[in-house]
Amino acid sequence: MSTRFTVTRLGSQGDGIAEADGGEVFIPFTLPGETVTAARQKDRATLMSVLEASPLRVDPACRHFTDCGGCALQHFEAEAYRQWKRERVVQALKAKGIAGEVEAVVPCAPHTRRRVVFSARRAEAGMLLGFVRALSSEIIPIEECPISLPAIVAALDRLRRLADLVCATPKAFHMTVTVTASGLDVAVQDAGKLGENQRRIASNFVLAEGLARLSIDGEVIVEPKKPVVQFGSVAVAVPPGAFLQATEAAEQTMAALVGQHLSRAKKVADLFAGCGSFALRLAAKSEVHAVEGDAPALAALDRAFRFASGLKRVTSERRDLFRRPLTFKELNVFDGLVFDPPRAGAEDQSKQIARSDVPLVAAVSCNPVTLARDLRILLDGGYQLKSVTPIDQFLWSPHVEAVALLEKPRRRR
Repeated sequence: MSTRFTVTRLGSQGDGIAEADGGEVFIPFTLPGETVTAARQKDRATLMSVLEASPLRVDPACRHFTDCGGCALQHFEAEAYRQWKRERVVQALKAKGIAGEVEAVVPCAPHTRRRVVFSARRAEAGMLLGFVRALSSEIIPIEECPISLPAIVAALDRLRRLADLVCATPKAFHMTVTVTASGLDVAVQDAGKLGENQRRIASNFVLAEGLARLSIDGEVIVEPKKPVVQFGSVAVAVPPGAFLQATEAAEQTMAALVGQHLSRAKKVADLFAGCGSFALRLAAKSEVHAVEGDAPALAALDRAFRFASGLKRVTSERRDLFRRPLTFKELNVFDGLVFDPPRAGAEDQSKQIARSDVPLVAAVSCNPVTLARDLRILLDGGYQLKSVTPIDQFLWSPHVEAVALLEKPRRRR
């Protein structure tokens, strides 16, 4: 049975929130000020119809919107959407008592996402390849995707056929597709164990279709062309399933902010360095010590540095910074530092940075809540917040990237 609701605000995941008997009700694909009917189940409801639409409601860019679970906010007018994302960062900082100007959101253009994770499963009607419906295990097959680079969309049929060739399980599995300078890099996870004949057929398909690489659960099955991405002037051959920023434009924006802030530093630490998106750019002006827990990523960074020219020295260290953060004594040899941890943030590492004498720090995060927590630690340790720049790397999703820049007067030793 449907119920009438008035939406008052958006929640942190982009759902409209309505006040009702028994508490708040979360209604996806609605906007503040709208009157809607929705079918309620406890604190969530499925939108049935919009009775009074917000003036900020716009036509979605994709036919799969509301079904596939990949986007939450295509119906939200662009400027208001970006203001909402900025406010997510503002409110997270405010919750930790952090004042300071938050810059306008750096926008993300459609058709720019270079790394997409598809879900796949063999069904009676054939191979399903797409995204999972929100709060469901149902895979919605897709024919278009306005967030992704055209090279990924153009390959959807080929990727679906490849998924069918590598599928050795009745369960759903994942296929990560990355656009590189060499072509599409396809990393499959949890598709089951392939027999020799199946491997041969899949390899021949990759060769025939001009894909750069196929890997399954980290094992390279075939690699006609080594997948390469560009970090500034340096070409990096990335390992299977390597983490990359979702869009090249966002990565360049973050790197520019970090690089400008650390431009005076002669010796820089790059923590959670990945394959070197910051380290290899910073090495144009500074000596860099890159610290990363993932061995293949660190090896790719080191190999790229050794084959590059015109860079200052880059050293690397494999280290789990969650279990063993760099101590403040180790950090004190650096003039600058950048850290870009996973969504969980870097609480223990931030405590060591806070105790250090490093004068210039750049904090990069895809989670405003953990960013605010880590910034609070740094501010309590004597750092001053100079700027916070939100970056809309994940278009039409509730996620927002941010770069925070901090300074601390150098203590005399």
